[in-house]
Amino acid sequence: MDPLDAIDAASATLAGILDQVGPDQMDSPTPCDAWNVRELINHLTMGNEMSIAMMDGATQEEVTAFTSRQYAGDVRALCRSSIEAQLIRFHEVDDWDVIVHHLIGDIPASQLLGFRITDLALHAWDLASAIGSELRLSDDLAIQIYEFMKPMEPFIATVGVFGDGPSGAMAADADLQQRLLDLTGRRP
Repeated sequence: MDPLDAIDAASATLAGILDQVGPDQMDSPTPCDAWNVRELINHLTMGNEMSIAMMDGATQEEVTAFTSRQYAGDVRALCRSSIEAQLIRFHEVDDWDVIVHHLIGDIPASQLLGFRITDLALHAWDLASAIGSELRLSDDLAIQIYEFMKPMEPFIATVGVFGDGPSGAMAADADLQQRLLDLTGRRP
């Protein structure tokens, strides 16, 4: 799957789950221990806006300022709007080797795109789980994310954002989505 097709698919997947989130579910817990539904949606909106800023040349200091942003009002609508703006910005890129100033350091725009695809799709699954909905990623999208994340397997648990990381108990022939979720510290 082409990375731009993957960001389109991940964005559509997240938007579909956002449409299912009810106002009475905003305080519901998510598989992300530190966040309820509202906080997870805030995280996604912040990440989308931060990626646009990075693509527009923001310094690491400017990018760091995004991490304290909080959104009020209709957070679902704000997140949808940020998804659309991020898609437009990624589709404007003509040099995927350009360096952006990420929180982890300087990385190529292509790696930022991989991070965003992963963040949108996995957090769509987290939101679906939080509201009691089923989410099945397309095989193409799951493969794209799994192949992006698999090289990080040896140290993924030490990053601090993927829980305990892989369980080590997942069979090599298990369903791809189950392997992806396990790889990223999720235990469905």
